[in-house]
Amino acid sequence: MTCQDHKDLMMAYLDDELDEQQKRAFEEHLAGCPDCTRELAQFRKLKRMTDCVAFVEPEERIWEQYWGNVYNRIERGTGWLLFSLAAIILFIYGGFQLIESIIEDPTVSVLMKIGLLALLGGLVILFVSVLRERVYFWSRDRYRDVRR
Repeated sequence: MTCQDHKDLMMAYLDDELDEQQKRAFEEHLAGCPDCTRELAQFRKLKRMTDCVAFVEPEERIWEQYWGNVYNRIERGTGWLLFSLAAIILFIYGGFQLIESIIEDPTVSVLMKIGLLALLGGLVILFVSVLRERVYFWSRDRYRDVRR
């Protein structure tokens, strides 16, 4: 193995991800290669520094300030609305194309076609039902204007 091959294994060595044979071969290479030994020491230092790094959640006051901005609320809501509408339109279009190709296919049995139409009809009814339920409860939610 070349030095470059061993350098590719350095982080795996530090994370103790090498099997015993690879670990022995890597340590033997380190014993005779000062460049790799020096680079491993630098990786160890880097690993120690990154192990101490932790993601800190912003304070609640910062979130309240951010979401208090009307633009941020409108932006997020508009983005989700456009994404949802596009997904629904594409899903419906693809569904109709699929149904059309199956219904027009003479090799598909009538029973399969009826089953497919019943399945899709049921999905549409369930979708509309859940959507109506969500709108109903959303419009009557006493706490919807209360910010977190």
